[in-house]
Amino acid sequence: MSKVTEIVEELVTPIIEDMKLDLVDIEYVKEGKNWFLRLFIDKENGVDIEECGIVSERLSVILDEIDPIPHNYFLEVSSPGAERPLKKESDFTSSIGKNVHLKTYEPIEGEKTFEGKLIDFNEGVITLEIKIKTRVKTIEIPFDKVAKARLAVVF
Repeated sequence: MSKVTEIVEELVTPIIEDMKLDLVDIEYVKEGKNWFLRLFIDKENGVDIEECGIVSERLSVILDEIDPIPHNYFLEVSSPGAERPLKKESDFTSSIGKNVHLKTYEPIEGEKTFEGKLIDFNEGVITLEIKIKTRVKTIEIPFDKVAKARLAVVF
């Protein structure tokens, strides 16, 4: 499955660069009997449905020509939403000052799940300010220990 996402990333990169968009994530998953190829795109002020449609149309033409996926699937192109995933180091750098939720591969200070304000990202280390009941604590998490991360909406 990762081979499909790699091929699709290679094919879609010129399209999104031409449109001055960012590729946030690609998923190729089976849900029930159906396969889904999902692309999440974004830009500084967000993307609209028209931009998603253009990327979908352009990519669909290329996928039909090259045919890298041997079975039927649904192509979906959308915005990552308010709780967009953070995958690359550049995602963390551009999210400094925002609230994030992350899970680590192994416990750090006895915990594997953290939510707080992203204070800094420097030399592969994420610095979070987290609240524990009434006190505030700063914790450093190595980027290579992060299993999943996303922006977090605070209510």
